[in-house]
Amino acid sequence: MELEKEKYLRGFMIMMFIMILEKLMVMVMLRDQYLVEKNYLILEGVEPVDQEVKKDPLSETRSTFVYVPRDEAFSEVKSLTFSGNTVYSVLHAVVPALESVVTDPNLGFPHFPAIDSLFNVGVDLPGLGDKKSGLFNVVPRLIKAISDTRKDVLLFESPQLVQRDKFSWFRDVEFARQTLAGLNPYSIRLVTEWPLRSKLDPKVYGPPESEITKELIEKEIGNYMTVEQAVQQKKLFILDYHDLLLPYVNKVNELKGSVLYGSRTIFFLTPEGTLKPLAIELTRPPVDDKPQWKEVYSPNDWNATGAWLWKLAKAHVLSHDSGYHQLVSHWLRTHCCTEPYILASNRQLSAMHPIYRLLHPHFRYTMEINALAREALINANGIIESSFFPGKYAVELSSIAYGAEWRFDQEALPQNLISRGLAVEDPNEPHGLKLTIEDYPFANDGLVLWDILKQWVTNYVNHYYPQTNLIESDKELQAWWSEIKNVGHGDKRDEPWWPELKTPNDLIGIVTTIVWVTSGHHAAVNFGQYSYAGYFPNRPTVARSKMPTEDPTAEEWEWFMNKPEEALLRCFPSQIQATKVMTILDVLSNHSPDEEYIGEKIEPYWAEDPVINAAFEVFSGKLKELEGIIDARNNDSKLNNRNGAGVMPYELLKPYSEPGVTGKGVPYSISI
Repeated sequence: MELEKEKYLRGFMIMMFIMILEKLMVMVMLRDQYLVEKNYLILEGVEPVDQEVKKDPLSETRSTFVYVPRDEAFSEVKSLTFSGNTVYSVLHAVVPALESVVTDPNLGFPHFPAIDSLFNVGVDLPGLGDKKSGLFNVVPRLIKAISDTRKDVLLFESPQLVQRDKFSWFRDVEFARQTLAGLNPYSIRLVTEWPLRSKLDPKVYGPPESEITKELIEKEIGNYMTVEQAVQQKKLFILDYHDLLLPYVNKVNELKGSVLYGSRTIFFLTPEGTLKPLAIELTRPPVDDKPQWKEVYSPNDWNATGAWLWKLAKAHVLSHDSGYHQLVSHWLRTHCCTEPYILASNRQLSAMHPIYRLLHPHFRYTMEINALAREALINANGIIESSFFPGKYAVELSSIAYGAEWRFDQEALPQNLISRGLAVEDPNEPHGLKLTIEDYPFANDGLVLWDILKQWVTNYVNHYYPQTNLIESDKELQAWWSEIKNVGHGDKRDEPWWPELKTPNDLIGIVTTIVWVTSGHHAAVNFGQYSYAGYFPNRPTVARSKMPTEDPTAEEWEWFMNKPEEALLRCFPSQIQATKVMTILDVLSNHSPDEEYIGEKIEPYWAEDPVINAAFEVFSGKLKELEGIIDARNNDSKLNNRNGAGVMPYELLKPYSEPGVTGKGVPYSISI
């Protein structure tokens, strides 16, 4: 009895010692990370700020610090050369400096030359030219020309879009083209039913029927065909932010400086393979004692009033698309939904497991960059909340979209295209898919990259799992997939669309989807941000004024009729919103000098195995071929969505890039 008691006490003491040791290790790691950040800021000349928000001594205190395990943090080279500390410094040095200069947060741009001046005159920032201030070094690319007499000027680089064609953003053909070859190619969908109808409760949101009529559509397409024929022949497409946004309209409209509608935008596929916008419908649900309001706008070149209303309606739709891109296509579907894969891999797979080794390069630095985003980008009153249309409802909207739209099986590119009606299965086509829009640059290049990734994963998986029974007998692998489904995405654990993991083909599909999301998907929605949105009239992040036709007073309508250009400028983001977003988009679009591109360098543990080494050589060679394929497509004059006078070539899925803001390059992982 005494012996058993002694063993129990000894075991208890050992357990307590281990618990204390673990806590001490966590404290040391937290201290080390804090000191690294603090010392970096001091070296850069930026005064470090205590992250803890101090309140009343008796009240709760909170910290904005997000812990990141040491093995997930940026490497020393990456920290010193670029990435996290650059973002951190921009957010904690440049943004506050801008806010101190632009003292009125609601001040808009008085005229379009004032917007142009951001690129040829600059913004006066006191202390910018002083290297001790910390501002000079954190945004070297933005400061493209500082003369001896003007050392305190922040001068933005002209984005590639306006370098090629300064007025492209004004044209409907470019508005439509960017749904296929722009920053958010994930939203355009095929119209499969007519008439359009909301699925929301009409008792709450008003009549569900759309006011985009058959007559209006047929008029806009010049009686080329009936609406029924257009739907049957797959000629009508839609950007549909109606049902997702309508529940937020009244809440957002209570916020200062943001006006929201539910929106639908209809496009027609022309014989030239381009999209032509036909109509925009904006809807406000019932509010107070007012009934539902909705109105349809169409391109109106023969009537000045209609033409300006169309431009204002486009500004609203573009703000919807910008917010959806940032919160759903980008943040949710890449950054957020990759975290469960990372956690499950570290918890359930040993570092020597072949699938861990395959996925590890695709997970580097993601937890670190996500922690930084939670501290200063998507946090309360951060860049997103202060500069994008949902305001304080931004993360809530992202969560609602996750519940309503996210499916693991449809994160695979082929299934995603099929789900949106942009492709159908066809074994006679090169990638097993026939695209509904043949000249769809994102899909054209993406499917080539998808096949290259899948072939690499197939060769790798088949080498380590030559027999089917090895999949189900691998306990680590089964625990990994179970945690992803049941813990990481626990609220969707019972969905019928989760793939099974019983065969090598199952594993190939799962892993290819994960590596596509971290590489191709993220590259397509991230590295073109400054190129497309750096000139904010092309992609405004918020609409600050209501449509002139929504319950106007006599004075409001007269003002619009006399000053339509000023009405558009007032609708655009304010000066501080625009410059803050431009600054951060420049940094987020940047490739660091030590960027790790897919297939560029072989991992040491891959090189150890001759079979995997040979498979990697094939993988790398195919990626180099893709570079040439994309160049050839961009030079093909028959492809109007990526070639033409002043048209930006589509290069977002070119595998390799030099450092900087290039609008191309596909890294392994989500590291910015």
